[in-house]
Formats: sequence, structure tokens, C-alpha cells
Amino acid sequence: MQISDHMLRSFTVTALAYVFLLPLVSCSSHGEIISNHTSIKENLHKTSPQMTSYIAVHGLILWVSMGFLMPVGILTIRMANKEEGGRRVKVLFYLHAIFQTLAVLLVTVGAVMSIKNFENSFNNHHQRLGLALYVAIWMQALIGIFRPPRGNKRRSTWYLTHWILGTVISMVGIINIYTGLEAYHKKTSKSTGIWTILFTAQVSFIALFYLFQDKWEHIQKQASLPPLPSDQENVIVVTQRVNQKVMLPQPCAKRNALTNLFD
Repeated sequence: MQISDHMLRSFTVTALAYVFLLPLVSCSSHGEIISNHTSIKENLHKTSPQMTSYIAVHGLILWVSMGFLMPVGILTIRMANKEEGGRRVKVLFYLHAIFQTLAVLLVTVGAVMSIKNFENSFNNHHQRLGLALYVAIWMQALIGIFRPPRGNKRRSTWYLTHWILGTVISMVGIINIYTGLEAYHKKTSKSTGIWTILFTAQVSFIALFYLFQDKWEHIQKQASLPPLPSDQENVIVVTQRVNQKVMLPQPCAKRNALTNLFD
């Protein structure tokens, strides 16, 4: 009976210890979890505005560089190719070089910001396209610097490569700006509708200018030509139709030996 009483007392003391001490331990651990959660939430609240500003600056830099300067640089070099020579060609060429150099520098700043401040897991299209664009832009810059002189056999290959790569970079850069606006909306839950509309309007204006660039000189000539009389217009139409007729070959007559003598 003594052993059983001793065991009963030990069990009673242990049970009372669990009853009174376990809530204190659980309360303390729960309090630690709450405090840790609160501190994490406060840290997120503190760093969120700063991260949001970084993302906004990064997007603005890439907008100006790839969404504006690069397309405008392409337009200026196209205008220079239409000129026969002179000072205007040099001015347009230097503008092209300045625009593209500024674009490369701004893209580099945006890349440094993304590497330094953002979590680059490359698990979305925006980050993957951005990495490919960073490499392609510097390749394009080096190709533009080390261009062969005119008259060289490699000049045509260089021109084709520079033209295709530059066009692809500009188009993919515009697409990546749209993906960046979408990523900004998902990360910050802020509306990007107005920015999407403004960027679409800008891209549409540049595209229209690009398409009408070849037709502008022709449009100006059409406006300066004098009107033709109606009779003269009819004569021109009839003459064009007559000229478009295909003359069939006539069969040649047989020639005998006497005819050959008198020819």
C-alpha cells in the first residue's frame, strides 16, 4: 500500500504540474509567435513602399529606354537613309547614335537595379525576356560600334544583322514593358490601366509614323501636281491599255531559193 500511495502521490503532482504549467508554456509560445508575426508584418510594411518605389523607377527607366529612345533612334536612321547626302544625313546619324547610346546606358541602370534590389528567380516571362534583352542590347551596341566601312564585302551582312537585331530588340522590348506593367499590378495591387493606355498611344503614334515615313514624300508630290484635263486623262488611260496589249508573233511565210537570191 505504501508503494501504491507513493505512486499515486507522484502521479498527482505530475498531473498538477501539467495542468498549471502547460498553459503558461503554450501562452508564452503563442505570444512569441504573435510577436514574431507582428514584427514580420511591420518589416513588410516598412520595406513595401521602398520596394514599390524601386519597381516604379525601374519600370520608368525601361519605358524611356526601350519604349521611346530605341524606336525613335530607328526612325532617325530611316530618315537618314532617305537623304542623298549633306549635313542633314550627319545630323540624323548622330541623333541615332545618341538615342541608342542613352537607351543602352538606361537599360544598364535598370538591369543593375533589378539585380541589386529584386528577387530574380526568373520564374516569369518578364524576367526571362528582360535577361535576354540585356544580352541582345549589348550585342547590338557592339555590332554598331564595330561596323565595317562602306565598300567592304562584310558591309551588307553587317547591315542586315544590325537591322534585324535592332528591330527584334525594339519589338520585344515593347512587349516586355507590357509584361512589366502586369507584374507591377500583381505585386503591388495597384491599377496600371492609365499607364497601359498612355504607352499604347505612344507606340501607336510611333508605328503610324514608321508606316507613313515611306509615303510622306509621295503624298507631298501628289498635293503639288497640277490637275489633268478630263480628255487628257482619257487619252492616258487608253494609251496605257494599248501598251499593255500583248503582241502575238506572226507566222513567217516560206521562203524559197529564188526569193533568197533577190533579197
